[in-house]
Amino acid sequence: MKKFALVVGASGAIGNAIAKRLASDGWSLYLHFNEGRAKAASLTEELTNLFPEQEFLLVQADFGSEEGAERLASQIYSLKAVVFAGGHSYYGMLEDTPVAEMDKLWRVHVQNPLRVLALLSSKLRKNDWSHVLFIGSIWGETGAAFESVYSAVKGAQHAFVKAYAKEVAYNHILVNALAPGLIDTSMNGHLNDEEKQALYEEIPLARAGKVEDVANLVSFYLSGQANYVTGQIIRINGGWYI
Repeated sequence: MKKFALVVGASGAIGNAIAKRLASDGWSLYLHFNEGRAKAASLTEELTNLFPEQEFLLVQADFGSEEGAERLASQIYSLKAVVFAGGHSYYGMLEDTPVAEMDKLWRVHVQNPLRVLALLSSKLRKNDWSHVLFIGSIWGETGAAFESVYSAVKGAQHAFVKAYAKEVAYNHILVNALAPGLIDTSMNGHLNDEEKQALYEEIPLARAGKVEDVANLVSFYLSGQANYVTGQIIRINGGWYI
């Protein structure tokens, strides 16, 4: 039987890399996007050509809206794993952060992911083992100035992982989060070269991580080789903030 994983945020840089790696591992995929239809469609075509024996299905939902989870869940059938790799960030002082941005950050990173799991948990329970994996953030552990609300919602993801892992352990649903440090994506586009170099000097490995680094770790935790690991926040940060 085909094994299906849902990759939320597959049109983004990290989600795209995760989808490619999971497809190479034999997973059939639901490839979620919101506004990035062209990127998601291109990814679907590429994976279908490379792995014709698997299925790759486009699913659309706006996690910035109240109805995002319901819309997404209605498009999902067989399911063994969920990877939440979708993202939305806001850079600025707390006093300058609009309430609309606070609401959107909460819905994208917390409310809709949790609601999706509530709606899809019965499908995950049908398997001998299932996986839920959040792409959290180093800022969910350490906090970041000018990203206070983003840090707060990532911290909420981490707290949820620890709690939900206990709730569904009896059902053999493994719940974990990866907490990347600096990863080379457009989300860091607000940094100039001087600021990036200053960060590299703080990181023991002296570089930003690659999206493939994250994807490879996702692959391992969904491979069945880590089935005694649940409720964990796994750091992938080049030795930064250990």
